[in-house]
Amino acid sequence: MSSFEDADTEETVTCLKVTIYHPGQMQSGIFQSIRFYNREKLPSSEVVKFGRNSNICHYTFQDKQVSRIQFSFQLFKKFDSSVLSFEIKNMSKKTNLIVDSKELGYLNKMDLPHKCMVRFGDYQFLIEKEDGESLEVFEILFIMSPRSLVQENWQAQKPIPEHTSVSPCSTQSTYPTEMDENEL
Repeated sequence: MSSFEDADTEETVTCLKVTIYHPGQMQSGIFQSIRFYNREKLPSSEVVKFGRNSNICHYTFQDKQVSRIQFSFQLFKKFDSSVLSFEIKNMSKKTNLIVDSKELGYLNKMDLPHKCMVRFGDYQFLIEKEDGESLEVFEILFIMSPRSLVQENWQAQKPIPEHTSVSPCSTQSTYPTEMDENEL
């Protein structure tokens, strides 16, 4: 029997992909403690804290507008599921956290959707979860966005018809309509 046959099966790892934007990110060094574009493994029992205090938080923001502990992520497994989930908790007494359109006050928490926008102040985080099998560890990957996430990635884009003869100020429908080729 070869060692290949005896080797443990490799498990996939749950990953949180966090795309970050702040208008002053390039000039101020706000995110100097965050290693962008590197997957970082953390134990699944870890409560991951974000804020200004480097003694308590895993990821710090060099900004006096940020609370000592702004928010946290905690991994858990729902009773009837084999998939790992995350909850997000607002740890700031002075700033509400907005998750998609829900406002979380101090110590409020909620399950993190598979894809969501988290905002406070000028900070924007697009969070996407990739499911994995491992119960021991998870990964977190940070990506810096050069543009606002609210305007670029998150707002629903309305489809633009290819051919339309309706003026933008018209009260008629701007959706394309079917026509018989003889009507042209």
